[in-house]
Amino acid sequence: MLKEKLIKPISGFIMILFLAVLVAATIYLAANEIFPPQFLVISGVLFFFLVPGFKIVNPNEAIALIFFGKYVGTIKENGFFWVNPFYISKKLSLRARNLNGEKLKVNDGVGNPIEIAAVIVWKVSDTFKALYEVDDYVNFVRIQSEAAIRVLANKYPYDQFEDENADLTLLSGAEKVNEELEKALHDRLESAGIVIIEARISHLAYAQEIAGAMLQRQQAIAIVAARKKIVEGAVGMVDLALTKLQEGKIVDFDEHSKAAMVSNLMVVLCSDRSAHPVINAGTLNH
Repeated sequence: MLKEKLIKPISGFIMILFLAVLVAATIYLAANEIFPPQFLVISGVLFFFLVPGFKIVNPNEAIALIFFGKYVGTIKENGFFWVNPFYISKKLSLRARNLNGEKLKVNDGVGNPIEIAAVIVWKVSDTFKALYEVDDYVNFVRIQSEAAIRVLANKYPYDQFEDENADLTLLSGAEKVNEELEKALHDRLESAGIVIIEARISHLAYAQEIAGAMLQRQQAIAIVAARKKIVEGAVGMVDLALTKLQEGKIVDFDEHSKAAMVSNLMVVLCSDRSAHPVINAGTLNH
């Protein structure tokens, strides 16, 4: 398989000097009638034949050259050059490009529909592969990127709520998921001479048809976790309060009064609203 071949053509300034000498010589010889008129025709044809060979290569650009269907080489050096006028040239940009992928609706590793998109930074590395190994390398990057994202999304669950035993999820394993996406894109786009500079998941969410239900589920799990922490803290505070009251001999509790005290403290500490105290004007137990 052919690969990119770098060439360094003749400087365009040297050829300009040659054309200037050719024009000056033609004018001088024609003015002095040293050569027949046919020489003027030959000089004119030669001049207009050589002019199309001038090429300008700007920074981060390249020109691939073809000679009657055969790949000659690529000019990557910046500057002003002259090449064979019969060469067909194709200019490519070597600058880094952004691909802001569209939102894709796919199923995650456990079958839930999700929306996912990625931002990919890429550039052309091998001009021969980019031009002649694929039909349209820009469209090739777009389609292969979508395919890689779909495969990645199908491989892992959205989060651990769906699979508690999952070592890696799309939501929590952002860095590893991005690294795997870059590797997958590199493997797919190497044949087109494309280098992946960076690939990042830019959008990740449940699909609209299940987003509401998943949000309620996440809220319920969060509420249960918060209540668990509240109960653990309340039990500790009640135990500390009873211990301090008994150590200071402030109040002597029997089992009934201790149970009432624990019940009242747990209600106050675990309630999601502010407590409204009631003043007992009677005895301690009434």
